[in-house]
Amino acid sequence: MIAYLKGKLVHKEPTHAIIEVNGIGYQVGISLHTFSEIKDREDIQLATYLHVREDAHILFGFATEAEKQMFQMLISVNGIGPSTALVVLSYLPPDELKSAIIHENTAALQAVKGIGGKTAQRLILELRDKLKKDSIEDSSVISGISRNTLRSEALTALVTLGIGRVQAERSVDALLKKTGGAISLEELVKQALKTA
Repeated sequence: MIAYLKGKLVHKEPTHAIIEVNGIGYQVGISLHTFSEIKDREDIQLATYLHVREDAHILFGFATEAEKQMFQMLISVNGIGPSTALVVLSYLPPDELKSAIIHENTAALQAVKGIGGKTAQRLILELRDKLKKDSIEDSSVISGISRNTLRSEALTALVTLGIGRVQAERSVDALLKKTGGAISLEELVKQALKTA
Protein backbone atom coordinates (compact mmCIF):
# COMPACT_ATOMS: atom_id res chain seq x y z
CA MET A 1 0.00 0.00 0.00
CA ILE A 2 1.26 3.48 -0.83
CA ALA A 3 0.51 5.62 2.25
CA TYR A 4 1.56 8.98 0.81
CA LEU A 5 3.42 10.70 -2.00
CA LYS A 6 5.84 13.55 -1.39
CA GLY A 7 7.30 15.31 -4.38
CA LYS A 8 6.95 17.98 -7.03
CA LEU A 9 3.52 18.88 -8.37
CA VAL A 10 4.05 18.66 -12.13
CA HIS A 11 0.46 19.01 -13.37
CA LYS A 12 -2.91 19.60 -11.77
CA GLU A 13 -6.53 19.61 -12.86
CA PRO A 14 -9.71 19.63 -10.76
CA THR A 15 -9.96 15.84 -11.07
CA HIS A 16 -6.33 14.70 -10.92
CA ALA A 17 -2.75 15.71 -10.28
CA ILE A 18 0.62 14.35 -11.40
CA ILE A 19 3.29 14.23 -8.73
CA GLU A 20 6.91 13.52 -9.61
CA VAL A 21 8.67 11.44 -6.97
CA ASN A 22 12.31 10.53 -7.72
CA GLY A 23 11.83 10.78 -11.47
CA ILE A 24 8.54 8.86 -11.56
CA GLY A 25 5.27 10.67 -12.29
CA TYR A 26 2.27 9.37 -10.34
CA GLN A 27 -1.21 10.29 -11.56
CA VAL A 28 -3.48 10.73 -8.57
CA GLY A 29 -7.25 11.22 -8.57
CA ILE A 30 -8.23 14.14 -6.32
CA SER A 31 -11.34 15.95 -5.09
CA LEU A 32 -12.04 19.65 -5.66
CA HIS A 33 -11.31 20.14 -1.96
CA THR A 34 -7.77 18.76 -2.39
CA PHE A 35 -7.38 20.70 -5.65
CA SER A 36 -8.06 23.98 -3.84
CA GLU A 37 -5.61 23.03 -1.06
CA ILE A 38 -2.70 22.28 -3.43
CA LYS A 39 -3.46 24.96 -6.03
CA ASP A 40 -0.52 27.29 -5.33
CA ARG A 41 2.08 24.80 -4.15
CA GLU A 42 4.98 23.26 -6.01
CA ASP A 43 6.27 20.71 -3.48
CA ILE A 44 3.46 18.72 -1.94
CA GLN A 45 2.62 15.69 0.12
CA LEU A 46 -0.66 13.85 -0.36
CA ALA A 47 -2.05 11.02 1.72
CA THR A 48 -2.96 8.30 -0.77
CA TYR A 49 -5.23 5.32 -1.22
CA LEU A 50 -4.51 2.65 -3.84
CA HIS A 51 -7.68 1.15 -5.30
CA VAL A 52 -7.02 -2.21 -6.94
CA ARG A 53 -9.44 -3.49 -9.56
CA GLU A 54 -9.16 -6.42 -11.91
CA ASP A 55 -8.34 -4.12 -14.82
CA ALA A 56 -6.51 -1.23 -13.10
CA HIS A 57 -4.62 0.09 -10.07
CA ILE A 58 -5.87 3.63 -9.36
CA LEU A 59 -4.21 6.01 -6.91
CA PHE A 60 -6.28 8.62 -5.06
CA GLY A 61 -4.73 11.55 -3.19
CA PHE A 62 -5.92 13.72 -0.31
CA ALA A 63 -4.69 17.00 1.15
CA THR A 64 -5.45 15.80 4.68
CA GLU A 65 -5.57 12.50 6.53
CA ALA A 66 -9.16 13.34 7.59
CA GLU A 67 -10.25 13.50 3.95
CA LYS A 68 -8.57 10.14 3.26
CA GLN A 69 -10.36 8.54 6.23
CA MET A 70 -13.70 9.95 5.08
CA PHE A 71 -13.02 8.60 1.56
CA GLN A 72 -12.33 5.13 3.00
CA MET A 73 -15.54 5.26 5.02
CA LEU A 74 -17.53 6.29 1.95
CA ILE A 75 -16.22 3.44 -0.21
CA SER A 76 -17.04 0.97 2.58
CA VAL A 77 -20.74 1.73 1.93
CA ASN A 78 -22.42 -0.65 -0.51
CA GLY A 79 -23.01 1.11 -3.84
CA ILE A 80 -20.42 3.88 -3.32
CA GLY A 81 -17.32 3.48 -5.45
CA PRO A 82 -14.14 5.59 -5.45
CA SER A 83 -15.40 7.93 -8.20
CA THR A 84 -18.64 8.64 -6.36
CA ALA A 85 -16.72 9.12 -3.10
CA LEU A 86 -14.52 11.76 -4.79
CA VAL A 87 -17.62 13.54 -6.12
CA VAL A 88 -19.11 13.58 -2.61
CA LEU A 89 -15.86 14.99 -1.17
CA SER A 90 -15.78 17.58 -3.96
CA TYR A 91 -19.22 18.85 -2.95
CA LEU A 92 -18.81 18.56 0.82
CA PRO A 93 -15.53 19.01 2.72
CA PRO A 94 -14.90 16.23 5.30
CA ASP A 95 -16.24 18.24 8.28
CA GLU A 96 -19.47 19.23 6.51
CA LEU A 97 -19.99 15.67 5.24
CA LYS A 98 -19.45 14.26 8.72
CA SER A 99 -21.94 16.76 10.16
CA ALA A 100 -24.52 15.99 7.45
CA ILE A 101 -24.32 12.26 8.18
CA ILE A 102 -24.38 12.59 11.99
CA HIS A 103 -27.32 15.02 11.90
CA GLU A 104 -29.12 12.94 9.24
CA ASN A 105 -29.24 15.84 6.77
CA THR A 106 -30.42 13.95 3.69
CA ALA A 107 -31.01 17.21 1.79
CA ALA A 108 -27.30 18.11 1.98
CA LEU A 109 -26.32 14.61 0.83
CA GLN A 110 -28.84 14.59 -2.02
CA ALA A 111 -27.45 17.92 -3.26
CA VAL A 112 -24.42 15.89 -4.40
CA LYS A 113 -24.65 14.81 -8.03
CA GLY A 114 -25.31 11.08 -8.22
CA ILE A 115 -26.61 10.69 -4.65
CA GLY A 116 -30.30 9.91 -4.50
CA GLY A 117 -32.62 9.43 -1.56
CA LYS A 118 -31.85 5.74 -1.04
CA THR A 119 -28.09 6.25 -1.23
CA ALA A 120 -28.28 9.20 1.18
CA GLN A 121 -30.23 7.03 3.65
CA ARG A 122 -27.72 4.19 3.24
CA LEU A 123 -24.82 6.58 3.93
CA ILE A 124 -26.51 7.79 7.09
CA LEU A 125 -27.49 4.31 8.23
CA GLU A 126 -24.05 2.76 7.70
CA LEU A 127 -21.80 5.65 8.78
CA ARG A 128 -23.71 7.62 11.44
CA ASP A 129 -22.68 5.48 14.42
CA LYS A 130 -19.04 5.22 13.29
CA LEU A 131 -18.84 9.00 12.85
CA LYS A 132 -20.60 9.72 16.15
CA LYS A 133 -18.06 7.52 17.90
CA ASP A 134 -15.25 9.44 16.17
CA SER A 135 -16.80 12.81 17.02
CA ILE A 136 -16.72 11.98 20.72
CA GLU A 137 -12.95 11.78 20.37
CA ASP A 138 -12.71 15.12 18.47
CA SER A 139 -11.19 18.02 20.33
CA SER A 140 -12.90 21.13 19.01
CA VAL A 141 -12.82 23.76 21.75
CA ILE A 142 -15.90 25.89 22.36
CA SER A 143 -15.88 28.61 25.06
CA GLY A 144 -12.80 27.16 26.72
CA ILE A 145 -14.43 23.74 27.18
CA SER A 146 -14.19 21.03 24.59
CA ARG A 147 -17.67 20.49 23.13
CA ASN A 148 -17.13 16.75 23.25
CA THR A 149 -15.92 16.86 26.84
CA LEU A 150 -19.08 18.82 27.63
CA ARG A 151 -21.13 16.20 25.76
CA SER A 152 -19.33 13.33 27.48
CA GLU A 153 -19.75 14.83 30.97
CA ALA A 154 -23.43 15.57 30.33
CA LEU A 155 -24.04 12.00 29.10
CA THR A 156 -22.28 10.55 32.16
CA ALA A 157 -24.42 12.70 34.45
CA LEU A 158 -27.66 11.76 32.70
CA VAL A 159 -26.89 8.03 32.67
CA THR A 160 -26.00 8.25 36.38
CA LEU A 161 -29.39 9.90 36.97
CA GLY A 162 -31.11 6.90 35.35
CA ILE A 163 -31.73 8.17 31.80
CA GLY A 164 -31.12 5.59 29.06
CA ARG A 165 -27.92 6.16 27.07
CA VAL A 166 -29.62 6.41 23.64
CA GLN A 167 -32.24 8.89 24.90
CA ALA A 168 -29.54 10.90 26.72
CA GLU A 169 -27.45 11.10 23.52
CA ARG A 170 -30.44 12.32 21.49
CA SER A 171 -31.31 15.02 24.03
CA VAL A 172 -27.73 16.24 24.51
CA ASP A 173 -26.94 16.26 20.78
CA ALA A 174 -30.15 18.19 20.01
CA LEU A 175 -29.36 20.78 22.69
CA LEU A 176 -25.73 21.17 21.60
CA LYS A 177 -26.86 21.67 18.01
CA LYS A 178 -29.54 24.18 19.06
CA THR A 179 -27.17 26.22 21.27
CA GLY A 180 -24.06 25.79 19.13
CA GLY A 181 -22.25 24.47 22.21
CA ALA A 182 -22.61 27.80 24.07
CA ILE A 183 -24.18 26.27 27.17
CA SER A 184 -22.91 25.36 30.62
CA LEU A 185 -22.71 21.74 31.74
CA GLU A 186 -25.26 22.37 34.50
CA GLU A 187 -27.75 23.98 32.10
CA LEU A 188 -27.19 21.26 29.50
CA VAL A 189 -28.01 18.53 32.03
CA LYS A 190 -31.09 20.43 33.30
CA GLN A 191 -32.45 20.97 29.79
CA ALA A 192 -31.68 17.38 28.75
CA LEU A 193 -33.57 16.06 31.80
CA LYS A 194 -36.65 17.98 30.64
CA THR A 195 -36.52 16.50 27.13
CA ALA A 196 -35.30 12.99 27.99
